[in-house]
Amino acid sequence: MEDFADKLMEDLHRFLMERDAVDERLPECPDVEGKWTAIAEAYLPDGAREFANYPVASLGWMMFVAMAVTKFWDVDWERYDKVDDLYLMLRDKRGYDNLDEYILDEVLDLHGDAAEQMQNLVGDCAECVKRALFARDIEPGTVEAFRAYVTCLQVMYQMGIAIQLKAMGYHMVKSEDTTL
Repeated sequence: MEDFADKLMEDLHRFLMERDAVDERLPECPDVEGKWTAIAEAYLPDGAREFANYPVASLGWMMFVAMAVTKFWDVDWERYDKVDDLYLMLRDKRGYDNLDEYILDEVLDLHGDAAEQMQNLVGDCAECVKRALFARDIEPGTVEAFRAYVTCLQVMYQMGIAIQLKAMGYHMVKSEDTTL
């Protein structure tokens, strides 16, 4: 599964770099990355239930969640870090079906063309990840299928962080050694 995760991350990173949505060097944001396990555990009942009929939404919503948590990190992490369940807080504002709209409108403050462009970018990412997952030809309902799905969600989460950090003006560049 590790090879699948690495290849998926590499392919999605390249895809997003071609669209100037992330930097060549992927960011590290330990605070937001540290929320992954709790968010995944809360998300899985909703995401897994929706995956059969709406795989692109099921995958894409995780990217939106990562973008929202990254925004919270930038705006007021001291406050949001204390929230017991960030995913449920986001979902319960408008429900699972409207999670994307809530995050775009209320958290990221994107409207009109900017919201549509972000919606399309996330949808394109989710479609790429879905294709990679389905290409593995894993039997549905197996432990391997579950692990592959969680791997896809984690890659979407990580790339959501990278997209949002760049959108907020954080750029990951190699620093010059200034020691004397």
